[in-house]
Amino acid sequence: MTSYAEGKRVLQGGSFLLEDHVPEDVFTPEDLTDEHKMIGQTAHEFTEKEILPLDAEIEAKDYKLTRELLRKAGELGLLSIDIPEKYGGAGLDLLASLVSAENMSGQASFSGSLGAHTTIGTLPIVYFGNEEQKKKYLPRLATAELVGAYALTESGSGSDALAAKTKAVLSEDGKHYILTGQKMWITNAGFADVFIVFAKVDGDKFTAFIVERTFPGVSVAPEEHKMGLHGSSTCAVNLEEARIPVENVLGEIGKGHQIAFNILNIGRLKLGVSSIAGVKRLNTIAVEYARQRNQFGVPISSFGLIKHKLAQMAILGYVSECMMYRTVGMIETAMATIDRDDPRQALKAIESYAIECSIMKVFGSEILAYTTDEAVQVFGGNGYSKDYPVERAYRDARIARIYEGTNEINRLIISGQILRRSSKGELGLFQAAKNLMGEMLSPSMPEDLSDGVFAQERQALANCKKIAIAALGSAAQKYRDKVQDQQEVLAAASNILISIYGMESAILRTEKLVASRGEAACRNQIDATRVFANDAVQHIEAEAKTALAAMSEGDELRMMLATLRRFTKFIPVNTVALRRQIADSLVEAGRYNL
Repeated sequence: MTSYAEGKRVLQGGSFLLEDHVPEDVFTPEDLTDEHKMIGQTAHEFTEKEILPLDAEIEAKDYKLTRELLRKAGELGLLSIDIPEKYGGAGLDLLASLVSAENMSGQASFSGSLGAHTTIGTLPIVYFGNEEQKKKYLPRLATAELVGAYALTESGSGSDALAAKTKAVLSEDGKHYILTGQKMWITNAGFADVFIVFAKVDGDKFTAFIVERTFPGVSVAPEEHKMGLHGSSTCAVNLEEARIPVENVLGEIGKGHQIAFNILNIGRLKLGVSSIAGVKRLNTIAVEYARQRNQFGVPISSFGLIKHKLAQMAILGYVSECMMYRTVGMIETAMATIDRDDPRQALKAIESYAIECSIMKVFGSEILAYTTDEAVQVFGGNGYSKDYPVERAYRDARIARIYEGTNEINRLIISGQILRRSSKGELGLFQAAKNLMGEMLSPSMPEDLSDGVFAQERQALANCKKIAIAALGSAAQKYRDKVQDQQEVLAAASNILISIYGMESAILRTEKLVASRGEAACRNQIDATRVFANDAVQHIEAEAKTALAAMSEGDELRMMLATLRRFTKFIPVNTVALRRQIADSLVEAGRYNL
């Protein structure tokens, strides 16, 4: 597959805070190759023709059917995109994998089963397996002859994965590791054949194992009764002196954390793209209903407050899509500079964008939560009924803020990674904070040099980056090596970073669209970007006040707040009119159309 990334500038993970990026730097959905589009079309058609017609059966926990659908997807090559050709896969890029995941997210339960198999159930072997392990397992995972699962969580170690209690002890003959413990909330557990299991060798060396369902001592508990995703299998996996051959150690003894945490970066990206697909799909469902539902003699789509909801769903869908494709584009550009046949190099390239991966997980899952809630509201009383699709979507969406690392943990990762990399000299945050102090003490603001379609928004973006630099720099200076204990401050800083990344991603993509199509053809995208930027400035100001008030008081706080007011000067745009215009366009099209 030809790569768009050849010759592109490699952008460092987290650099969006400290550098100015230009439209040519970002990858957008408009840059997808014909090959990518073909993969997306294949995945979309498979979902429409094979999965959605069997929705009721999937939700009724017909796991024999789920396995059959996975096998059919395997025949089309949709399970093997990330697997090297040498082991029966397609060996395609991450973009192809995410395009496929987006187009196969129409049935949430099946999407969960698919993701657990292709991502966290398969990729640990792709990236960390030895030659024999890859030859043994990957060709069969590529066809769904074997179904994979990922077993990390325990009852007492969810977010704190390294607190796992499952133990592994080498047998007297040295041929097996004896695993004892229980893994909880394991997706696909009811029918999976292969589990990536984490245990502590001799009680302290965190290690990954490839565990087959048929190994002695391995058993699966009954299905959990969940709020949503009823068609996705979730069970506990019991390990009662389970005998695992020594050749099934995955990676190195004591290095299991490298597998656990790095694979989750890809999982977070795929969860983000599935969430974005859900937002766009629900926006279309809400638009269709609002067009046909009459109250007071007119369609409810004509009501201002309904227009607000429909438009906001679309705006968030558009901005999140800008963020997602930008992130994957940066990863692909970095991957173009390494030996793609070396999985360790590939994983290291992905790991360097852990900040952006966590941003996508948090933002994607939270806008999905917003959209499902507002879709129920658009449906009114009908939305609370199981006879309408948004009721189930509401329940299915809730887990997205919990798995692949809770949003609280991911918020700590976002700010924590910025500070950690800066302390290592990999990012220039501290020098930027030092340089900013002079500007903050200056009686006048720098001259506004922004121009173009988004002159005001670009100036606001530059100022919001300064706010983030000031907040993180102050936190590092005040708390030093104890900064990780200030979770509320770090979360506020992360919320600022998420808004900045969204604002900049939307500006860059829309500027790129305007350059190729002209302003008239990009009216909705321009309006969506302006509304998001307008709201983002307000959100950033509120989060900054929270962080500053936690770190300072008295005259120091008053000085910081005065500076904040200077950096958040922004003439509000008429978001009511802009949202109405977007909503009218949605209603006319009858679907999400940004």
